[in-house]
Amino acid sequence: MQTTRLYTRSFFILCASYTLFSASFNMIIPELPSYLTSLGGAEYKGLIIALFTLTAGISRPFSGKLADTVGRLPVITVGISVCVVCSLLYPILTTVTGFLLLRLVHGFSTGFSPTATTAYVADIVPAHRRGEAMGILGVCMNTGASISPPIGSWLVLEFSLNVLFFASSAFALVSLLILSRLKETLPEKQAFSWRILALKKDEIVEPTAFIPALLCLTIYCGYGVILTIVPDQSEYLGIANKGLFFTSLTVCSLLARLFTGKLSDRYGRIPILRVAMVMMALSFVTMAMVETPTQLLIASGCIGFSNGVAGPAVFALAIDRAADNRRARAMATLYIGLEVAIGGGALYGAYVYDNEPTNFMAAFLGIAAFTLLSFLILARPKEQIS
Repeated sequence: MQTTRLYTRSFFILCASYTLFSASFNMIIPELPSYLTSLGGAEYKGLIIALFTLTAGISRPFSGKLADTVGRLPVITVGISVCVVCSLLYPILTTVTGFLLLRLVHGFSTGFSPTATTAYVADIVPAHRRGEAMGILGVCMNTGASISPPIGSWLVLEFSLNVLFFASSAFALVSLLILSRLKETLPEKQAFSWRILALKKDEIVEPTAFIPALLCLTIYCGYGVILTIVPDQSEYLGIANKGLFFTSLTVCSLLARLFTGKLSDRYGRIPILRVAMVMMALSFVTMAMVETPTQLLIASGCIGFSNGVAGPAVFALAIDRAADNRRARAMATLYIGLEVAIGGGALYGAYVYDNEPTNFMAAFLGIAAFTLLSFLILARPKEQIS
């Protein structure tokens, strides 16, 4: 189904659905740390993101294989449906245990939908515009992530937390309904059977995507730190609407993806990644130094911009290296790296921060140093990376 055009009807429909899907699970994130504290689970803040990413990561090999055998659309549908149901259950399971269980289950949504969505996009876009396509898909993810947190915080301030959860479910439901206009792109589909879920060794980790997955570790670990401790940092600095930080982060990431996504198509994946990782490390150093709300928003914008440059390049790199019939599995492996990064970053951030504002600096300086480890990977011979 691949054409010479990037902006097709199918591409626009998928982008719209992906934006709403992103909005669904991102709009609740800024309010979850304080909500868990109100339930009596302040010491478990690191698990808010870690549990979510744990099941996302575990489910990736299964979603990748299913997307390459059963089809892209069924896997996307399962992922979004999990979002619809879980958001409805947050107001019902109001204990610390119930909340953490929901975070665990909720993670399956991002374990399934993005894997198949990325493979679907790779199926329908020209090979020479993959970097640009990954950038636009990232724009959609970041658009949802930027517009929804302030809306979520506003709903809590004006109405209630339960209204926020219901709105989150509604966004996911609309995202699901939009998909009814898409056609499957997998040429030879198999009927689902439980035997498909039996994974071979090379179906757990796709070998061609291993190096891009390692790069994902260095690119997205800081994001786990941000999701965990910046809501508290925003409150400490006097920002009432904690979603504003995420708006600054994701708007700048959106702009980077919109205008720089095609750079890796033109200049190569590796040179662009090297520049982006230096920018990212410096941005985290800046984040460690903030003392005012304005400085926080500026620093977050710098982080978002550098992430927006690196993200499309590493996704395009993984697609370049993968065989056509293992494209979804390559995406699954890449996302495993991403989930390990975010989950590990969340645990690291919560541990170093330890609910003590004086520890913000140490958390961000540590992650800045970790980001620079990407150069150990990028220093490998070019033929081993690209």
